[in-house]
Amino acid sequence: MAVTKQQIIDQLRTVNDPELHKDLVTLNMIKNVAYCDGNAAITVELTTPACPLKDQIRSEVEAAVRQLGDEIKQVNIEFTANVQASPQQKATQNNPLPGVKHIIAVGAGKGGVGKSTVAVNLAVGLARHGAQVGLMDGDIYGPSLPTMLGLDDLAARTTDGNMIVPFEVHGIKAMTIGKLVEPDKPLIWRGPMAHGAFRQLATQTDWGQLDYLIIDLPPGTGDVPLTMSQLLPLTGAVIVCTPQKVAQDDARRAIAMFRQLDIDVLGLIENMSYFVGDDGKEYDIFGRGGAESMAQSMDVPSIGTIPINMALRQHCDIGDPTANFTKDDQLAAELTRTVENLAGRVSIHTMSDKYQKPTISVSG
Repeated sequence: MAVTKQQIIDQLRTVNDPELHKDLVTLNMIKNVAYCDGNAAITVELTTPACPLKDQIRSEVEAAVRQLGDEIKQVNIEFTANVQASPQQKATQNNPLPGVKHIIAVGAGKGGVGKSTVAVNLAVGLARHGAQVGLMDGDIYGPSLPTMLGLDDLAARTTDGNMIVPFEVHGIKAMTIGKLVEPDKPLIWRGPMAHGAFRQLATQTDWGQLDYLIIDLPPGTGDVPLTMSQLLPLTGAVIVCTPQKVAQDDARRAIAMFRQLDIDVLGLIENMSYFVGDDGKEYDIFGRGGAESMAQSMDVPSIGTIPINMALRQHCDIGDPTANFTKDDQLAAELTRTVENLAGRVSIHTMSDKYQKPTISVSG
């Protein structure tokens, strides 16, 4: 008996998304199935272009279809991606950023843990996978983006409607208070002033349509995170922590703050996790794994470990974060793994909260 398209669809019901734990058909991820003379063509729509398990899905889809017998000669699988907006974004009335599907805060309990470095590389990494990404420097006390993105020679400008036009660099849209004030001017803000500056930066920047907006927060648990939680429909937060105990103590407070504000903690990233010497040996300078253990104790996913790397520092100092993904294979692998894990956590958060009865859409 000849294989039919419906048989292929039924086989795809046996393939689960590895993170969402529901089958691809029920999740409405199968967008096209065609079959002719032993050749099957299948289009799978992923929940993010940075899907960390694309290869596993490809392998399992092909294996499921080939179970139909020797008549199957070839299985061609094409991937597309459609980032679904967060439940928070969809539920928010008078949303100040309706074109942004996910707003992700990057925070830390203390300064000096590399939070801005992580935020920049998350944004650039997501964009390199094909997502539309914005990066907002919410650290209005000590903005780092002018240096890390190489914005020194660029001037901020506004539209006729008095909206701020974001900079377009390294494949992302970016805005920072550091380009709206004099370079050496000390940024001394009282609470209401900090609130107003953050609000203006977030809502008067012309972000357009974005899959992800990454917000680099100032360290600590002060006015800015509170303003953000009241103003914007956040998907969740990422906590950056170094391995040593003193950093863990402050990261715990940051996690507790976000939970108290009803903001999902998507994961923790252990920065400066280890150092690779010229001899190729890895050195655990700060006690590698300490932040990861703390995350486990607080039921927070550990989504990445980033090493101490001279190239990472050099690329940030010269404003070329793209080089972190192109000039050092080990660094690129760690950063890419972290980016993909974050994208996966965002998809899990979104689909688990919004899942009801998705319709099946299959075209021939």
